[in-house]
Amino acid sequence: MTDPLSQSLRIAASGLQAQSLRLRVVSENLANSESAGSTPGSDPYRRRSVVFGAELDRLSGAEIVDVEKVVADPSAFRSEFQPGHPAADANGYVKMPNVNPIIELADMKQANRSYEANLQVIRQTRDMLAMTIDLLRGQ
Repeated sequence: MTDPLSQSLRIAASGLQAQSLRLRVVSENLANSESAGSTPGSDPYRRRSVVFGAELDRLSGAEIVDVEKVVADPSAFRSEFQPGHPAADANGYVKMPNVNPIIELADMKQANRSYEANLQVIRQTRDMLAMTIDLLRGQ
């Protein structure tokens, strides 16, 4: 087991990695929010989301954030009437991705805040380590 400051750094670093992946997935969802299939009846882009878990870090003895998997959202695709689109069915409807930009932006904001919180933990831990070193030098 390591000291609490090292544990704090390890926990915050795992949070940074997890939120970084989450931000990447949200960005992919937003980038593909209008990506329909290429042929009639084909499925469009399917929204993805990150599933988090906890894992025991043997090096530090702390529980850290772990990305268990990235999963596809099973919700239904929306349909839009676009008769001239190459993926339109016989009635002129195109299956569109199940991505809601408002939900994605809210998810992005939450991931960004979590990322910033983990950065703040790292900054404060670094400052505490620097102060400890300064105190030890003074003796």
